[in-house]
Parts: sequence; C-alpha cells; structure tokens
Amino acid sequence: MPLMPKRTKYRKQQKGRIRGKATRGNRVTDGQYGLQALELGMITSNQIEAARVAMTRYIKRGGKVWIKIFPDKPITKKPAETRMGKGKGAVEYWVAAVKPGRIMFELADVSEETAREALRLAANKLSVKCKFVKKETEIGGDSDEDK
Repeated sequence: MPLMPKRTKYRKQQKGRIRGKATRGNRVTDGQYGLQALELGMITSNQIEAARVAMTRYIKRGGKVWIKIFPDKPITKKPAETRMGKGKGAVEYWVAAVKPGRIMFELADVSEETAREALRLAANKLSVKCKFVKKETEIGGDSDEDK
C-alpha cells in the first residue's frame, strides 16, 4: 500500500512549481543522521517506500528510521493515445514536492558508517541528488568569537 493522504479536500490539484530553498524541515531533528536534498524535485510515494526498504534492510532491524516527507500532491495522467479535451485525467500517483535543503530521512541508534551506507542506498532510489548530514549539536559555553 503506497503512502497517500487518507482524504483530501479536492481530488485533483494543479501541478504548480517548486521555487526557492527549504526553510522548514532543513535540520536533523529526531535522529542523529539525515539525508538532505540538494535539488528540487517531486518524490513519488513508490520512491519513498523503495528508499525506506533499502535503508531498513541494510540496518537489519537495528536503529530507528524517520521519514520526514509525505506525498500529499496528486499527479494526474490521461490514458495513452487519447484525444485532447474531455477534461483532466485520473489521479495516477502521489508526490512530495521537495526543495533543496529539505531533510527527507533520518536515522538514529546506528554507527556513522552504517548510517552513511544505509542513506547512500536510500539516495540511489530517489530522483534528486542528496547528501549525508549529521545533527548539529548545540554546544554551550565559550566560542571562538569570545577569545
């Protein structure tokens, strides 16, 4: 069963376009390591599921995985060899619109090299370029500016 909303206000949506960088969801919050999008794109529910399976298979039930994106945008398609007109096509699949900087997956309770490899395998399943990121730790106390 692919990821999709339980219900929506409208069945079909205009495609629109993705602009700018991610201002929300651009930091690792839940886990220790994350997979960050470097370009904009539409990630389908099938791609999200394939990436999740690749990750969880590699970490062999160890660690914890968070999926930080959700496909809530319907993409419609008309049947092949159909004449123009006769309205908008039926909903074919669901996508998550991803901006550069968005953290898509997070991992915790695994070693860094395991996380790196698991997220690399997940990145291969996605249609956008990604990079491995670590959680920024807030260190209280003296900084270089004070000296």
